[in-house]
Amino acid sequence: MKQVLFLCTGNYYRSRYAEILFNNLAPAAGLSWKADSPGLDLNAGAGNLGPISRFAVQRLERRGIALPSPLRFPQQAIGTELAAADLVIALKEAEHRPMVAARFAPWAERVNYWHVHDVDQALPDEALALIDTHIEELLERLAAGGR
Repeated sequence: MKQVLFLCTGNYYRSRYAEILFNNLAPAAGLSWKADSPGLDLNAGAGNLGPISRFAVQRLERRGIALPSPLRFPQQAIGTELAAADLVIALKEAEHRPMVAARFAPWAERVNYWHVHDVDQALPDEALALIDTHIEELLERLAAGGR
């Protein structure tokens, strides 16, 4: 089974949504891939309540996607996760490239970067819809043998 790793800042909203959505859709696409997601700076999300953003939960529920059980709390990224992954995607280049460079310098140029804003710069429906689009495109590329 191959692994994609979705990175964001607090592992609470964008990366968790991407992880759960990918894991729900990949089997139907006939892919032997699994997603996981850690955060690059959990301290930045110190005010987050619960294990996952309510915006992510609401959108997953609207899509009819069940949450994993038990629902884990955010996890901090460690280098071994990046090394073990077949594909690493950070959710917002402007925000995450400097974090990756500071914490995992050899990985800064090897990570794929998307451009999905956090809730301070985009409404949740807009940001999560963009993740939907990126995930669908990613699934198509992986099914075609690409990355």
